[in-house]
Amino acid sequence: MFRTHRDTFALLGPVLPVVSFLARLPTAMCQLGTLLLVAETSGSLGTAGLVGGALAAGQTVAGPVVGRLTDRHGQRGVLLAASAANALAVTGLVLAALAHAPTGRLVAVAVLAGASVPQAGPLARTRSVALARRSGADGRLVGTVLSFEGTLDEVSFVLGPAFVGVAVAVAHPAAALLLAALLLAVFGTAFALHPSAAATAPDPASTRKGSAERTRLAGTAYALRGAMVLQGVMFGASQAGITALTEDLGVPAQAGLVYAAMGVMSAVVGLSLAALPARIGLTTRWRAATAGLVALSLPLPWTGSLGGLYAVVVVLGAAYAPHLIAVFGLTERAVPATRLAESMAFLTSGVVAGQALALAFSGRLAERHGAPAAFAVAVGAAVACAALSWAVRTRPVPSAPAGPAVRRGVAGRSG
Repeated sequence: MFRTHRDTFALLGPVLPVVSFLARLPTAMCQLGTLLLVAETSGSLGTAGLVGGALAAGQTVAGPVVGRLTDRHGQRGVLLAASAANALAVTGLVLAALAHAPTGRLVAVAVLAGASVPQAGPLARTRSVALARRSGADGRLVGTVLSFEGTLDEVSFVLGPAFVGVAVAVAHPAAALLLAALLLAVFGTAFALHPSAAATAPDPASTRKGSAERTRLAGTAYALRGAMVLQGVMFGASQAGITALTEDLGVPAQAGLVYAAMGVMSAVVGLSLAALPARIGLTTRWRAATAGLVALSLPLPWTGSLGGLYAVVVVLGAAYAPHLIAVFGLTERAVPATRLAESMAFLTSGVVAGQALALAFSGRLAERHGAPAAFAVAVGAAVACAALSWAVRTRPVPSAPAGPAVRRGVAGRSG
């Protein structure tokens, strides 16, 4: 495991992971920061939820478009434009909220802020995979690169809300969003200008071929997107249940800590996946991860104490990273290289959409019927994930660009 991670750092270098992590951190800060800011300035949780939903909707719809543009034109120009636009949009949202702008205007600015998210996480995955393929890496190293990128995502979604909490405690919710805008402007630009962006420069002939094949994307890719939506549903329903239960127990401040503990466990397990033997294929890993989601989520509806909540949720986090990493890995093998960034962005958008919808729906269930109702939604999503993993027959895309050694690695891990 340590040797494989050492190879990953040798491949990516010391600067790229840091820059890409700080470029994706603002995305994890903006959702919670927006909710807290609008709730503070408007005095309405309903308005805050509406504006937060508009932010998520903008990101869900526009994320794949950003990915498609980078597939066609390369990452550098698209990232520079998106980072600048997103920093301006987030700043505009702060100013509009502080000026007590009408709800309609807040929603419009939030949609722009969501739509201009630079998609640093999906594009970092795409860039890292391209670097690995160029170096002649085998399937095991490519899988470890995807695991590493998944871990960076997990850590960002733990630290992002934590930074927001600190900013709110020492200053104001506006400070959290302004910090996010600054990070976007500085590190989004640095990520765009890093020399590794050249690894994803499109080949004109391949781009034309990819455009011609756009309608012939394998059905597996769509099924994997569905799996990520269900994963987002699990996140949203779990978050609603955790929030409701901690409020019922009189310790609402513990909700964020419980969720963060789950994220830490997921990140640790994600890094540990490099120790798995290469003979255990991605499809097997996907099915095992969904079985873990079902088994480990079943106790949720019957959890009624803070200690029990920590125990159940933290253990459940051990199944999240394997599921996410397996889906990203299978997608990398199921789509042409000319559509990889778009497909990675679709996966991330699926999580965002599923989480936003489940949070709204499960939050209402929790208000009416208590935390067990929200947790039941999470269990249902886990069961649907497991059923999907067994219903889909995965296979690598025939035209995947790779040398002979890499092709052997793909074939060896396709089942």
